[in-house]
Amino acid sequence: MTTDTGPGTTIDIDELRKLFLFERLTDAQLAKLAASGEVRTYGQDEDIVRQGDPADCFAVLIEGEVQMISETVSAGTVAMPRTSQPGVYGGATSAYLGDRAPETYQHTLRATAPSRMFMLPARKFAYIVAEWFPMAMHLLDGLLSGGRMQREIIDRRQRLAALGTITAGLTHELNNPAAAAVRAVDELRSLIRRSRVQLAQLAEDGIPPDKLRALIEAQEACTSNLGRKEQRSPLEISDAEDELGEALEEVGVDDAWELAPALVGAGFSTGDLEKIRGKVGEEHTPAALHWLAEAVEISQMLSEVTEATERITTLIRSAKQYSQMDRAPFQMSDVHELLDSTVTIFRGKIPPGVSIVTDYDRTLPPIPCYAGELNQVWTNLVHNALDAMGEEGTLTIRTAHDEDEAIVEIGDTGPGVPDAIKERIFEPFFTTKSVGKGTGLGLDISYRIVAGRHGGEIKVRSVPGDTWFEVRLPLREATAAPTPGA
Repeated sequence: MTTDTGPGTTIDIDELRKLFLFERLTDAQLAKLAASGEVRTYGQDEDIVRQGDPADCFAVLIEGEVQMISETVSAGTVAMPRTSQPGVYGGATSAYLGDRAPETYQHTLRATAPSRMFMLPARKFAYIVAEWFPMAMHLLDGLLSGGRMQREIIDRRQRLAALGTITAGLTHELNNPAAAAVRAVDELRSLIRRSRVQLAQLAEDGIPPDKLRALIEAQEACTSNLGRKEQRSPLEISDAEDELGEALEEVGVDDAWELAPALVGAGFSTGDLEKIRGKVGEEHTPAALHWLAEAVEISQMLSEVTEATERITTLIRSAKQYSQMDRAPFQMSDVHELLDSTVTIFRGKIPPGVSIVTDYDRTLPPIPCYAGELNQVWTNLVHNALDAMGEEGTLTIRTAHDEDEAIVEIGDTGPGVPDAIKERIFEPFFTTKSVGKGTGLGLDISYRIVAGRHGGEIKVRSVPGDTWFEVRLPLREATAAPTPGA
């Protein structure tokens, strides 16, 4: 009963029975199935069904190798691993839904090696499922719609939970420099008010213009020295303040011990004090030194405001880098910038007892990637590592490259992943966390981004106190990235 299996030919029922999909069918059912479909052959890299074409066939692999590829506007190209398992299928897989079935193929099924396929018309497939397996059809219908709804709800919850964690950390990080800037501005108001009073006092005391100019030049020299002096120990600074405080008292300066710290911080010494006395005169020295100290403090407060606002700008830049705002979805990216932006976003959520160690291979070139999605991978891995360690430990992030692959490793010193569940941690909905603490989608999403979106690999190795997640990404773009909106 064996027949020729060239394009458009029938198939032997014994060959159909070898496929796991049909192994439990009766001879009569196999005969009807064989009569309803046909065998077609495909060359390497030839499309068996193409996404967007009318969904008119259910395709089953007899021999060869195939790969399923899906392209969406939101997710771009997602390529599943290649498979040579006889019996794997694709095409109009939802035809049994009748009018609710998609009218076009939702994916492309491509032969990655010369292949033979059993092609069953979609209407025949729908009829066979409905007639032969009515209960199974209803169960599949319920599982498909219910599973899709559940996945959407949990995916949304996972994204919101991650967004909440990131937002809390970013808010905490922004609050510190913002509060510092507000505090410095409040002090500036008081300092500027006192500085005006001191300047008015000098004018009332009749200080000559040339001596006032000399005082302003001394103030410029002091403020320019802020942050440029060699670092001194706390004991050295204390001794310098004591020495200057005594010298200020000797020349009649009130509140000498309050003025000394600001002046010492600007590098002012007893030698500079003598120069001021020579330039402005004995009678104007106390008021001049009060004004000088106020001017130095104003410069210090301005520096604090500058540092705080620069920190805010840096955080916002990191947030934009993390979210990839105003950037193309697919681009060449520096993986170190992506990792740093993720760590910055997490900074406020890292306990004081957890230290961060980075070991970057700076020779690693930019990689072709969906940068925003990779940041989601780093977020999931870092978040899991922090959860595992609790209040203390070491989070290590290192990079390297191996020929045509970039390697990113994220390690922690937590209790580790038990051997019994290592094979399951990338499964959707599998979690070791207590109820309400995790959805079991973080590592599943990471796997789909790394393997499906980037053609890479993610794996884990773990012993108690030393767990590493290793991500490998290709350094070269395998195929052209889809044009957004195409």
